[in-house]
Amino acid sequence: MKIKKGFVLREMCGENIVAAEGLENINFNKLISLNESAAYLWKELENKEFTVEDMAESLISRYGIDKELALKDSANLCDAWIKAGIAE
Repeated sequence: MKIKKGFVLREMCGENIVAAEGLENINFNKLISLNESAAYLWKELENKEFTVEDMAESLISRYGIDKELALKDSANLCDAWIKAGIAE
């Protein structure tokens, strides 16, 4: 999996927002807000191929959470990013 080209994480009014840039994403007309941990993962994984397990390992390393919870949260986030059209 990877974050689609042309999507960037920006901070706007204290919020972490994913927005589209470039002509290839001209039909993407929404902003996606990410919480602190999702924004952390975005920054860690941007421009890389990754798996749910990679995401979970990053969460465990950063927040010291249980592996089962990290895998569940990572899978949910991956699904959300795919449904939103910002990852493939």
